Amino acid sequence: MSKHLAAFTVLALTTPLTLAQTSPQTSSPTAPTPAVTAPLPVGEQGLVQVIDRSLAGILYITATVPGEQGTFNNPLFTGEQEAEAGGSGFFVNAQGFALTNYHVIEGATRITVNLRDSDQDFVARVVGTAPDYDLALIQVQGVPAALVRPLPLGNSNALKVGQSTIALGAPFGLQFSASTGIVSALQRTIPTGARQIPQTAIQTDAAVNPGNSGGPLLNSAGQVIGINTQILSPSGAETGVGQNAGVGFAVPINVAAQLLPRPQAGQTILGPVLGVTLAPFDLTDLTDEARSRYKFPREGAIVSQVAPEGPAARAGLKGGSAPIQTPVGTVYLGGDVITAMDGRAVKSAGELREQLFTRQAGDRVNLTVN
Repeated sequence: MSKHLAAFTVLALTTPLTLAQTSPQTSSPTAPTPAVTAPLPVGEQGLVQVIDRSLAGILYITATVPGEQGTFNNPLFTGEQEAEAGGSGFFVNAQGFALTNYHVIEGATRITVNLRDSDQDFVARVVGTAPDYDLALIQVQGVPAALVRPLPLGNSNALKVGQSTIALGAPFGLQFSASTGIVSALQRTIPTGARQIPQTAIQTDAAVNPGNSGGPLLNSAGQVIGINTQILSPSGAETGVGQNAGVGFAVPINVAAQLLPRPQAGQTILGPVLGVTLAPFDLTDLTDEARSRYKFPREGAIVSQVAPEGPAARAGLKGGSAPIQTPVGTVYLGGDVITAMDGRAVKSAGELREQLFTRQAGDRVNLTVN
C-alpha cells in the first residue's frame, strides 16, 4: 500500500502567553482502585456449590436418528440421510448408567455423550427403556471412573409447593446450563410417554426448554426430585415447540426409582394394560340417540375391542360388534363400558388410563362395567 506524505510548517508563537491564557497544572491521572470482591452470601455460596457439583454428573446427549430418503432432493443425495437430536441425562451409579427421557433416544442408531469435565466424545448404549413413562436407561462406554459422578436421588413424595428447584441440562443445545425456580404445583396430570397416557408430574417455573429433556430437576440439597420432560408453550405445543412460558413438567423421581431395577436388567417396561382397546372419544361426545341405541351410560370408558387371552378377556369383558368409522380408524360400539375401578368412578378413557398407571403390572383390580 503506497504512503502519502504531508508537509507541515511549524509556526513560532510571537505573542507571549499571559497567565490567564496558561492551562492550569494538572496531575497525572491515577489508576482506578480495583474493586474489592465481596464474598457471596452464605445461601448463594451453597447454591453455587450445589450447581457446580451437580453439573459434573450431567450428560449432554446427541442421538443420531435416520432421516428421510432424498432429504435434499438432489441426485447427489439419494440415500437415507441422518439427523441429530440433543437432550440431557445424568449418572445414577458408578457403573456409568444414566437416566434420560425415552423420547431423547427413541429410534437412535448412535448415541454420543459429552461431559462437562472432558473434551472427549463418549458412546453410550441403551440398556433398558420404559416408553410409557418417557424414561430410558443408558450406559456410557469407556468413560474414566473419575468422570462418573452419580447424582443422589431425593424423595418426590415429600415435596411441597414453594420448594426451590434447579433444572440442569442443555436448553437449545447450550450445554451444562442451570436455571432455578420453585415447585409450582404437585399432582399435575399431563400426557406422558410414547402413548401419551395421562400421568402425574411435578410442575416447576425453573426455565425448561428443548434440550433440557432428560436432565434432572434438583432440590436445594442437590438431590434429584424429577426428570425434566415437557414444557407448556404459548404456541399450544407441549413438546417444546415455541417459547418457554415458565411452566415445565418433570417425571417424579420416585416413579423412575421404582422402575429402575427393571431397565437395569435390560427390560423394556410397558405400563399396566388391561388388554382392551378403548374408544378414542368420550361418551359425552355422543348424542343422546346414540347412547340410547347402544344402551350406554352417560359416563365411562368405552371398550371397543378385547385382546384374546389378555387380562380383560379372562375376566369376561366384551368388545363392541357394531363398527363405525372415525378419523382415527374403526371403532366398535355395543360392548362393555367401564364405569369404575376398585370402586372409584371412571368418567372417561383418560381417567381409566390415569388410574391404571397408579398400579403395577401384575396387580389385581376390580372393574365395574355397564
